[in-house]
Amino acid sequence: MRHLRNILVCLAVATAGICQAQLNTDRIIAIGRNALYFEDYVLSIQYFNQVIKAKPYLAEPYLYRAIAKIQLGDYTGAENDCNTAARNNPFMPGIYYTRGFVYRQLEEWDKAEADFSEALAFAPENKTYILLRADVRARRGDYESALQDIDYLLKKDPKSPSLNFEKGSICLSKNDTLCALACFSEAIVYDSQNAANRSARGLVNIMLGNDQEALTDLNEAIELGSKWAGDYINRGILHYKLHNYRNALADYDKAVEYDPNNAQCYFNRGLLRAEVGDYNRALDDFNEAIETAPEKTEMYYQRGIINLQLRQWKDAVRDFDVLIKHHPYFLPSYYLAAQAKTALDDPQGAYEYQQTAHRLEENKEEIQRQQAKLNTDVQLADNQPQKKNRRKEFSNRAAQNQTEAEEERKYESESRGTVQKNYTDIALEPNIILSYYAHNQALRRTSYFHYTIDEYNKKQVLPSPLKIALQEIPLTAEMVTQHFEAIDHLSQLIDSNDSAADLYFARAIEFALVQDYSSAIDDCTKAIILQPDFAIAYFCRANWRQKYLEYQRSTGDMPTAEQSFENSFRTASELIMRDYDQVIYLQPDFASAYYNKANILCAQRNWKDAIAYYTQAIEKDQEFAEAYFNRGLTHLYSDEVKQGIDDLSKAGELGIYQAYNLITRFR
Repeated sequence: MRHLRNILVCLAVATAGICQAQLNTDRIIAIGRNALYFEDYVLSIQYFNQVIKAKPYLAEPYLYRAIAKIQLGDYTGAENDCNTAARNNPFMPGIYYTRGFVYRQLEEWDKAEADFSEALAFAPENKTYILLRADVRARRGDYESALQDIDYLLKKDPKSPSLNFEKGSICLSKNDTLCALACFSEAIVYDSQNAANRSARGLVNIMLGNDQEALTDLNEAIELGSKWAGDYINRGILHYKLHNYRNALADYDKAVEYDPNNAQCYFNRGLLRAEVGDYNRALDDFNEAIETAPEKTEMYYQRGIINLQLRQWKDAVRDFDVLIKHHPYFLPSYYLAAQAKTALDDPQGAYEYQQTAHRLEENKEEIQRQQAKLNTDVQLADNQPQKKNRRKEFSNRAAQNQTEAEEERKYESESRGTVQKNYTDIALEPNIILSYYAHNQALRRTSYFHYTIDEYNKKQVLPSPLKIALQEIPLTAEMVTQHFEAIDHLSQLIDSNDSAADLYFARAIEFALVQDYSSAIDDCTKAIILQPDFAIAYFCRANWRQKYLEYQRSTGDMPTAEQSFENSFRTASELIMRDYDQVIYLQPDFASAYYNKANILCAQRNWKDAIAYYTQAIEKDQEFAEAYFNRGLTHLYSDEVKQGIDDLSKAGELGIYQAYNLITRFR
C-alpha cells in the first residue's frame, strides 16, 4: 500500500493538466483512481478498461491499470500497460517511474535503472527517483554510480541520517568497511535513537575486528528496542569469542525467538552447544538449521561431526556424502566419512574414501581455492541487507514476535490461545457505516441496530435492507456489474420522477458501493433537499464526504480551483461535522453519529472533545465496544494511562480481543 500511495501522489502531479479527454472519460478515470486508492484493485481495472475501450490512445488509463496490476502481483501485465502508456505519451515521468518499479520487482536491474534515469530526465530533482536509481545500481553491482546518486542528495541534505545510512549500506556492499563505518557513525550523530544505525555500525566493527566497539554498539541497539535477530546473533558471536558462553547462549535463544526461520540462529547455537558438550541439543539445532536452509550444505559438516560424537555412524556418513557431493575438494569430509565407515566395520568403504582424498591432495591449488568457499565456523548475520529492505534487515523493531505468531497459528481462529501475544497495531477502530453488505465481528457485543434504520428498511424502498457495519464486504465482479445496472435503472426512474428523495438516496448508495463518492454525495444532497429531516441521508453523506476527503488528501486533488488545500480540507471537515451534528439533532440517541464524530476529532488531535463524544456514544449504547476501544486509545494519547487501560479492558470484555495486547504493552 505504501508503494501504491507513493505512486499515486507522484502521478497526481505528473499527470496534472495532461488528460484532455471528454468529461465522461475524465470522470471514469477519477473514479478508477478512487477505487485504486481504497485498494479495490479489481474494480479499478474495470473502470480503466472502459476508458481504454473508448479511447485507446490515452496514456493515463494504461498507467493506472498498471498500478492496479502491480498490487495484484501481475508484473508482466503492468509492464505491458506501461509500454503502451509510453507509446501513447512518452513525456510522462510517472510512466517510467512505474515501469522502473516493475523491473525492480522483476530484478531486471539494467531496465529499472534506465527507466528511473528517464524519469529523472523529466524531474531531475525528484528524491524518490534518485533513491530508487541508487538502489538498483547497487543491486546490479555498480556501486560507484549508486554512491554518486546518494552523494548528490547528501550535498543538499548532509545531515540526513537515512541518506548516510544508505551510503553506508552501499559502502558495505562493496566491502569498503572504513567508508561504511564513517557513514553509519554520521547517521548515529544525526539520529542517535535509531537502533538500525547502531546495528549497522556494530556489524561493521565486528568485520573490522573492533570487538569492544561492536559490543557497545549492539548493546545500545538492543537497549533501543531492536528486535532484529541479527543483533542477537552478532552479539552472541562476540560473547562466544570472549568465552562468555552463558550470555552467548542467551543471545542465540533470543535470536531464535525473534526469527525462528533463521538458519544462522540455530547453526551458531549448535556450535556453542557442541563446544560445551551438549551434543543432543546441538544435533537438534543443526537439524533445524538444515531444515530451514538445506541449500547451505556446509551445515552438514558440523552435523556430521555431532553424529560422530553420538556414535550415529550411518547418519554421519550421509551428512559427509552430502558435503562431498557439493564440495568434492573439501578433504576433511572424506577422512571423517572413512572414520565412520571404520566404526561400522566397513574397511573397504573406509579405504575408498581415503584413496579418493589422497588422489585429490595432488591438486593442492584447486583444493585451496575450493575450500575457501566453505564457512563451517560461526556465521555473522546477513551483511548484505541492501539486497532486501536495508532498514528492515538491520532493525525490525516494529515487527511481530515471530515465535508467538507461529504459536498462534495452531488455532483456526485468531481469537483463541494467548491472544495478548498477538501483535496489534495502535490504530483506532474505523467509522460506523451503512451499507447493504456488512462484515461484523461475531464476538463483539456492539448493537448494530437502530430503530430509525429498521423503520426505513420496512418501507422497502431500497433493493436490500441497510445494515450498520464497521467493514464492508468486497464486491465481486458480478456484484459490481449489478450495481452499475442498478444505477442505470434508478437514473431512468429519476428522469420520470425527480422529486422522490428515496430514489436519489438509493442511487447515492449504488454510487458509493462502486466508490464514486462524488456522485453519491451529489445524490444524497438532492435527497436531503427534498426531505430535510432525512437523518440516515445526513449520516451516509458524512461518511462519503470523509472517504472522498481522504482520497483528496492522498492525491493532492483540489476540491475547487479557488481554494487553498488547507481551506478546502477545513471546509470539507466542517461539512462532515455539520452532517453528524444534524444526525444528532434529528436522532439524539443514534450512538454511531457521536462515535464517528469522535473519530474525526481524534484524527484532528482534539483529544478532549473526542473523549467527550466517545463518552456520549457509550451513554447511548452501554456495550459499544469500538467506542470503549477508541476512547481507551485516546486516553493513552493524552497520557492518561490508567483511564486508557480501563477502557481497553472493557473493550476486550465486549469482544475486541486485540485490546489485550495493548493492555500488556502499556501496562
